[in-house]
Formats: sequence, structure tokens, C-alpha cells
Amino acid sequence: MNLKKEPAGRGREEASGSGLPPPYPPPGDGEVGELVASLNRRRMYREVTLALRSGLRDAMADFSFLRTRGLRNLLKFLRSVGDSDASIRLFRHSQTFPELQVIPILFQNTLRQTKDSPVVTLDHIFGVEPVKIIGPATDSEVALALRVLEGCCLLHSGSASLAYKHKAIKVLINLLSTRGVLEQEACLDALLALMLDCSSNQMDFEECRGIEKVTELIKDEQGGENIRLKCGEFLLILIGHVNGMENSPLGSIHDDVRRLLGEKCASLIWAASQFGSTLDPEQRQTALHIHARRVIESLELF
Repeated sequence: MNLKKEPAGRGREEASGSGLPPPYPPPGDGEVGELVASLNRRRMYREVTLALRSGLRDAMADFSFLRTRGLRNLLKFLRSVGDSDASIRLFRHSQTFPELQVIPILFQNTLRQTKDSPVVTLDHIFGVEPVKIIGPATDSEVALALRVLEGCCLLHSGSASLAYKHKAIKVLINLLSTRGVLEQEACLDALLALMLDCSSNQMDFEECRGIEKVTELIKDEQGGENIRLKCGEFLLILIGHVNGMENSPLGSIHDDVRRLLGEKCASLIWAASQFGSTLDPEQRQTALHIHARRVIESLELF
């Protein structure tokens, strides 16, 4: 049998032509950058989701020490979120999912309105239906919850609107009247964050006579200097914010302060509330503290 010899070079042509397909061209720099960015976004979203789920799980616990741990972790997470615009966007997106929302958990647990003791029935006594006992919130737990509330509202304006549905202003005004200095200071900061861009919360503050509660504290010489200074700073920031708004529900705040604190003190607050729009944050805080002290020194007690 005669075997026809293959012409020289034919095998090489088939190998290079009709044989294995050529490899795909390597991805360009732009495609690599998009892939890396996509992977980073997924990683950040997993981290945000994990931090929220873990913190919220503890914040719903029956025992105060577990709730405190969860709130502390949530506050640490919120502070880290504020360091990056991308993290802030992811946090805002996460708050569109009910299972990841922070505000309802705060008001259903640590910040919930206390009710009367549960009624014990025969079913409870004979073990058919056990009584659920929830440990009361400690001072530090309440203060942490208020800081978490403040952080959520500053990072996500929708959280302030969601807090309105839980009657946040009424809850905080009650805390301001009944709790200690630690909670009162956190409460004042949280009130400002709630009212910053939410007219509904401003209306509730007006209806709850929030200004009267704050002025009662600032006039109380037995209450301590720190809380009085904090109230002075609160009034300066709030009035400065209201001055820059049109048709604010707190439009009568100047008349209220004049009636409650006197003409001299009200005029000083109004003038000092215009301070430092061009100052850096540290200088603004220093100026705010100085003006608050001057307000207290000029206070006309009735």
C-alpha cells in the first residue's frame, strides 16, 4: 500500500490555521479596574450587611448587657461608615430593607415606652404560658441607643422620617425630663439630628413643647453646669438652623425663647446663633461652647 507523503509545511499550516483556536486577548486595564471595583463593592456590602445583622440581633435581646453590646457595635459601625462616601451609600441602601433597618429596633427595644408590669394569669402560674421577662434598660444602654439614633439620622435622612413614625420626638422629650445627665446630653444631640431635615419632627417638637423642656433645664442651677451648657449649645444650633429655613414649623421659636428666658438672653442667643459659618469644625465647636457659656451668664431667671 502506497502512502502519499504529506507536503512539507502542511501540518504546521493546519496547526496554525484550522487547528486550536487562538487564545482570548488579555483584558485591558479598564476591564480589570471595573472587575476590582465590582469585587470591592460586593465585599463592602457583605461587611455592611454582616455588621448590621450582628448588631441588630444583640440589640433585640432580652438582657441589657447583650443589647448594650449590640448598640456599641452598631455605633462603632456607623462611625466607620462615615469615613467613606461609598460606605455611606451602601448604608443608605441597606436601610431600604426592613430586616436591616436600625430605627425600628431602637424604638421596639431600648427606647420603647415603658408599660405597666405584665398581668400574671393562671396559665403563667401553672406553666402553660411562661411570662417573658425583659431586663430594663440601663443608663449607658439608653445613651448608646440615642447615639446610634443620632448617627443613623445624620447619615441617612430617611431614618429621621422613619423615626417620626415611632413618635421619636415624644419619646426623647420624655427621656429628657426623666433621665440623668448622660442620657440628657445624648438626647439633645439626637433631637437636633431628628429635626435637621424633617419638618414632621419639628412639628412634633413644637407640639410637645420641647423648647420649654430645654429652657427648664438651662434655668435649673441645681442641674449642673455641663447639662446647662449643652442646652445652651442646643438652642444656638437649633435657632441658627431655623433662621436659614423658610416656613419652618419652629418659626415661633424666637418668641418662645424671649418669653421663657427674657429679652436679654433671647437677643444674645439670636445674635450668637449666626456664628462661625466659615470656621472649621474644631473652631466652630470652640466658638459654640464660648457662646453657650455667655448665654448662661446672661440668663435672666424669673
